[in-house]
Amino acid sequence: MNNLENNRIAGRTIFITGASGGIGKATALQLLDQGANVFDFSRTHRLTDNVQHENLRSYTGDVSAEADVQAGFAACLDAFGTVDVLINNAGMGVLTTDLSQTDLATYEQMVNVNMRGVFLCNREALRVMKLKKQGHIITVISMAGQRTNPNAPVYAASKFGARGLSSGLADQVIKEGIKVTDVNPGPTDSNYWGDRKVPREKFLKVEDVANVITFVLNQPDYVLIREINFDNMKFLAQ
Repeated sequence: MNNLENNRIAGRTIFITGASGGIGKATALQLLDQGANVFDFSRTHRLTDNVQHENLRSYTGDVSAEADVQAGFAACLDAFGTVDVLINNAGMGVLTTDLSQTDLATYEQMVNVNMRGVFLCNREALRVMKLKKQGHIITVISMAGQRTNPNAPVYAASKFGARGLSSGLADQVIKEGIKVTDVNPGPTDSNYWGDRKVPREKFLKVEDVANVITFVLNQPDYVLIREINFDNMKFLAQ
């Protein structure tokens, strides 16, 4: 995906959440390689702790905390002057097989990150994009927002909710020149799985998801991809 003949990413300022590892880090590295200004907003580790680049800045904050998100966007504007693209990548999931045994704190944690965080970041990005009548919001949701999973009903609910918010927003802002895209990967080999015994060899790689995101961003201004779904064929065929 590097050195595209028609690179539409170079020079754009991209605010990405959860870029300290996994899909977010792989995406941020590709974007930097294509000449973007990248602002990493992560809760724990900072991408700048292990990556040095003149077009990279990091900010430590929680996507579900309104004050943190507002401060993060202010820091991005201070560093780069604008926000052209928001990539909602931060997410979290806890295995909650038996809903009757799921505690409220676990439920709220997933909903706060996967839905509230998307809402808060979208709102701040829109305040910049609406003034310019231009922008692109990409939300990494998951195929869990398309198909339910008996092993993770709360996680699926949070992803279905994020998808509904994104879909409604797309209709709301299209006349203002703002694109909204959902990126829905199937199971991906990342730290999300922890030490769970899962068939990682049949999962997508984080670079696969990053490739899709950069593909979406490299489309001409008049091309809107509202949703893109993809899986590892080996996973589907098992």
